[in-house]
Amino acid sequence: MFIRTLLTTTILAGLAFTAQAQDTITVYTSQPQDQMTQVIEAFNADHPEIKVELFRSGTTEVMAKLQAEYAAGNSPADVILIADTVAMTQLKNDDRLLAFTDAAVEGIDPAFIDADKTFFGTKVITTGIVYNTDLVKTAPTSWNDLLAADAAKSLIMPSPLYSGAAVIHVGTMTQQPEFGWAYYEKLAEAGAVAGQGNGTVIEAVARGEKAYGIIIEYMALNAKKKGSPVDFVFPTEGVSSITQPVAVLKGSDAVDAAKTFVAWQLSKTAQEQATAQGYFPILPGVTQPEGYPALSTLKILPADSDAMLKADTENKEKFAELFGG
Repeated sequence: MFIRTLLTTTILAGLAFTAQAQDTITVYTSQPQDQMTQVIEAFNADHPEIKVELFRSGTTEVMAKLQAEYAAGNSPADVILIADTVAMTQLKNDDRLLAFTDAAVEGIDPAFIDADKTFFGTKVITTGIVYNTDLVKTAPTSWNDLLAADAAKSLIMPSPLYSGAAVIHVGTMTQQPEFGWAYYEKLAEAGAVAGQGNGTVIEAVARGEKAYGIIIEYMALNAKKKGSPVDFVFPTEGVSSITQPVAVLKGSDAVDAAKTFVAWQLSKTAQEQATAQGYFPILPGVTQPEGYPALSTLKILPADSDAMLKADTENKEKFAELFGG
């Protein structure tokens, strides 16, 4: 069952502004709810004049809700903050995103920013391998280590039918000549299973229900930091990556407030908070999470986003054929 959360936050940190008019924006996001609560608290510390309402679910569910609302004529969403650029590019192609041409992006790698400034990466998140340290005595180092019979039958991964990060990971892996769909077919034949989002993966591995998982790094490393018997591996062949882009939607009736939220996401304050939550920051000069390797030392697997967008439906159907969904 999908987890749906509608959270209205009215944290008005600056009570002294009572005579000041308040704008309200609605943010649709796939970022975990506990993190978004912290994000809104920090945002309101800087901008108490803007009230933030939130809808949170997996990227696929967020997109389905948004598309249904557009089909019905309107959406209350002002800002979208989701895992993957494929879904965001689809919104751009559908003319749903507002260009924010004067956004402050100095120092940010242009690779993280849409060329037309309709959406902006906010973090770097990679996908690798988590394993249960009580069950696994020799840590995997390669994606191919998961093909071993004992590993594959105790492997869980997120589904692209729910997770935006999984959309990018499956799309990236199947574009690599050395992996392709043959890699997933071997995993399925050996007993690997798919959960929903990355949260289901870390829960299963941390509890010892599964020995291995394919997962975004911060969930595994945050769980390790909190004492769970897990560790995380950046496979030698490379990792897939996402940038959790944010954008203002064209249908917003609070454009200035929505732009303020997007601009804040790119600020040093927001980037330092993202680091504290376990993300690689995109803003130079912001220290990455303790214990993480330097991002420059990681091999990022190449990905053709346009081809991934064209193959999105086909990829999801193929994955569902192999793993259900």
